[in-house]
Amino acid sequence: MATDKLVVTHAPHIRDRDSVPGIMGGVLIALVPALIAATIVFGWYSLVLVAVCAAAAVVTEWVWMALRQKEAKAIVQDYSAALTGVLLAFTLPPTTPIWMAILGSVVAITIGKQIFGGLGFNIFNPALVGRAFLTASFPMAMTDWVLDGTSTATPLGGAAATNLELFLGTIGGSLGETSALALLLGGAYLLYKRLIDWRLPLGYLGAVVVLALLVGEDPIFHLLAGGLMLGAFYMLTDPVTSPLSRKGRWIYAVVAGIIVFMVRVWGDAPGGVLYSILIMNMAVPLLDRFLPDRIFGEVKAK
Repeated sequence: MATDKLVVTHAPHIRDRDSVPGIMGGVLIALVPALIAATIVFGWYSLVLVAVCAAAAVVTEWVWMALRQKEAKAIVQDYSAALTGVLLAFTLPPTTPIWMAILGSVVAITIGKQIFGGLGFNIFNPALVGRAFLTASFPMAMTDWVLDGTSTATPLGGAAATNLELFLGTIGGSLGETSALALLLGGAYLLYKRLIDWRLPLGYLGAVVVLALLVGEDPIFHLLAGGLMLGAFYMLTDPVTSPLSRKGRWIYAVVAGIIVFMVRVWGDAPGGVLYSILIMNMAVPLLDRFLPDRIFGEVKAK
């Protein structure tokens, strides 16, 4: 007599080809143009920093999985830890010491991810948690901008730069934020592959443009300067730390855009992307609770 059991679960039965390794791997592919741009502008040390951050993040993830008696190999192979390390490296100045990059990656995985229970449970974007820790702990090192061997300010910090220089990335800044062209190429790939929701970058960037026009600022400058493009396409769109509903995503993105513009124009910090996303990460549980999408198959009440 057959001992196999037929397991029947409730509807709906939906299958999707998307997977965690597929999504994370797709984002890593999208970051390749920005990595190439960083290497051209800042030199080969850029590759070293990215590799060190990715390796440190993966090792930290593996250690935590082993301590929690989880299947470490399978968890590490989902590319999420490597992506966290790469994104953290992209937010760092090109002269960041190796030991500091490693420390930031350890904090990003430990405090930003594993302390909440691992992938899918973290409230904050782990890479930004690592960057926030380094900014608070080593503020001088995190504002050491070097271009062609010379210390310089960033455009948001007062350095002169044309919109063309901002677009191409031939300016001082963090590794992965200077070339808007490279980031837009990667963002277009993510949108084409439907790995991110277009509402998030549109709401974020659109809010900045509208506010810039209202107060008489140059909207093109604000779009191209700093880490706005990096945040819009690669951090704000994190599926774990962004809202589930369409309405929630619009509010999440637009308010984050308002925050980043306020910090840039009226705050003391030259950037604002870090703060805008981390602040709105805290609002995601409320947005998911009070602005849910209609349940699949639910009939709208008449």
